[in-house]
Amino acid sequence: MTPEEIEKLPYRKNVGVMVMNGAGLVWVGQRRDRYKDAWQMPQGGVDKGEDARTAALRELEEETSISPALVDVVAETADWLPYELPHDLIPQLWKGKYRGQKQKWFLLRFNGSDAQIDLETAHPEFSAWKWMAPADLPDAIVPFKRDVYVRVLAEFAPHL
Repeated sequence: MTPEEIEKLPYRKNVGVMVMNGAGLVWVGQRRDRYKDAWQMPQGGVDKGEDARTAALRELEEETSISPALVDVVAETADWLPYELPHDLIPQLWKGKYRGQKQKWFLLRFNGSDAQIDLETAHPEFSAWKWMAPADLPDAIVPFKRDVYVRVLAEFAPHL
């Protein structure tokens, strides 16, 4: 695809979830795909007719087995935050229909125990998980999502 063709593509609607434990650490998962060295917070697409908050709670449970009953919603970003995919990935993801994603992020407080987190879900996305200091998040994520993580951290800073 040419840069001009890519520029005409829309963004895919997506949600991101920052799960914070009682110690103020954030849940991150190690990706199973080509970015195995990258850690990220849960995220996923918004289904047709679904609101962002519902999508965030659904995606969290699908990826981590953390049910909505184990979290409290603390905050959400004021706006949708976009990021661009690297041009070589666009034809490989979502049938080349999107240039990137625009994300609504939610900060959730985790009230459960680590034993209630299980990555062996119906469609596993992560191979491992850990709790990470918020300040370490931007350096742990794939470079093309780094700016979004920095913006999410800035917006949620009063709650962290």
